[in-house]
Order: sequence, then C-alpha cells, then structure tokens
Amino acid sequence: MPWRYLKMISKLKRFWIFAPLLLFGSAGAYLLFFFLKTSNEGAFQNSLLPELIGFCLEGFFLVGLFSLIQRRQVREHKQELRQSLRGALREILSHLDLALLEANVEPASTQSLDQDTKLIRTLFVKLHDGQLDLNSMLNIKEAAARNVSTMHDLIPVAAQLSANHMRWWLAIAESVRRLSEATDKSSVNFTAQKFLKNLGEFDQLGL
Repeated sequence: MPWRYLKMISKLKRFWIFAPLLLFGSAGAYLLFFFLKTSNEGAFQNSLLPELIGFCLEGFFLVGLFSLIQRRQVREHKQELRQSLRGALREILSHLDLALLEANVEPASTQSLDQDTKLIRTLFVKLHDGQLDLNSMLNIKEAAARNVSTMHDLIPVAAQLSANHMRWWLAIAESVRRLSEATDKSSVNFTAQKFLKNLGEFDQLGL
C-alpha cells in the first residue's frame, strides 16, 4: 500500500477518536443556546431541554475522559513496540560501542543501548572520524548476520507504529543485511555508518 494512503488512514483514525467529542460538544452548545433563547416559551421545552443539555454535557465529559485514557494506552503500547524494536539492535550496537570505546571509559549500559538516542549520534561521529580494527569488524559482521532474520520478522511491529517507522525500519534491516555481507574494511565502515544514520532517523520519529 502506498505511503500516502497509510498516512491518510492514520489521520482518519485520529479524527474518529475525537468525532464523538465534537458531536456532543456541538449539540450541547446548540441546545444551551436554544434553551436560553426560548426559556420563556412552554413548560415542555423548559423541562426537556435541560435534560438534553445535561445528557450532552455528560456525554462530552465521558467521551473526553475515554479518549484521553485510550490515547494514553495507545501511546504506552507504541512505546513498548518501539522499545522491542530498539532492543533487537542491542547486540550490534554493543559491538559498535566496544569497538569505538575510548581508553578508561565504561561500555554503554543496556539501558543506554536501548534508549539513549545521543549514543547513536556519538557512535556515528566516532565511526566517521575513526576506523574499526579487523577483530571488531568481524564481531560486528557476525552480530549483523545473527540478527538479519529478526530485523525482517519485526517489520510488522514497526508498521504498527506508523508508515514512516516501517520505512526507516526497512532501511535499518537492509543496512544490517549489507553489513553482514560486507567483504572489506571500507564497506564495513560505510555500511555501519549507514546503519547508525538510519537508526538515528528512526529514533527521531514521534509516536
């Protein structure tokens, strides 16, 4: 399915969440205006309109509360999905971090590898300015080879976040595949930089 249609579907889903809220709010405001305008015309109207107004206000607040709870649950679920995606890259990032580690500096923690977006930028700058040794390149290539199938298995998970998340995850998966197939020092360095760049773009996407 083209990207523009996926984006359109996502926007429509967000609209339908607030449609009942808009309906109750508009109806309540109209009935209140009508009640104030005709407050002296007939006992039946005077007794019925306040009940309708109360119903609309109750619906407005209940739907609003439900919408807020639903949005919070959806956001928490998406955060869990993104966390699972980032966790799948931990092994490759760990080997890159160890390969580029400076003297007397502790390796990045598991939490940093999974969540710290600044770490990705730091690794990219270090890799761009430096070179990997042969042993580090071998470890990174082997880690990429072990995780290629996992990257492709997680494409549907990325699609649950958004079309843009899926697009950048596909780019990450492709860079991992190329990293596993790299045959010389320059291609390993170039592909590793591409991997970090794609991951950086992925991390910048909002939920």
